[in-house]
Amino acid sequence: MKKATITIALICLAIFGVNAQTTERQGIETTINTYFDGWMTGDTSKVGKAMHASCHLKVYRDGVFRNVDRTQYLSGFKPHAKENGVEARIKLIDFQGNIANAKTEIETPKFLFVDYFNLIKINDWWFIVDKVSTRIDK
Repeated sequence: MKKATITIALICLAIFGVNAQTTERQGIETTINTYFDGWMTGDTSKVGKAMHASCHLKVYRDGVFRNVDRTQYLSGFKPHAKENGVEARIKLIDFQGNIANAKTEIETPKFLFVDYFNLIKINDWWFIVDKVSTRIDK
């Protein structure tokens, strides 16, 4: 009887653990997809929702390191229709507790943008708190 109870308890823990992981992964994906949707259409409300107020973009290009805060970053967006040939992909997600990182790509006809996001879960929502980015010309 004890073995059966322990076995059932372990199965329940495994199921609930997998469900919790699935839920967290879905939350992270929702934040990143909100970012993608905003980026691809210039919708600063979506990009802003995905990024924590303290978020900074860090990029090194043409011999210059830039550290752009969220306000500066959002000011560069203008509303537009989604362009043909633009695709966004989540390549990797790793998370533990309330922290995560993700590797993403946005591919346009001219460029491949590769971003690494650090995320933190605050009050049931995952936020991008840091972004390191590179642009590869095609």
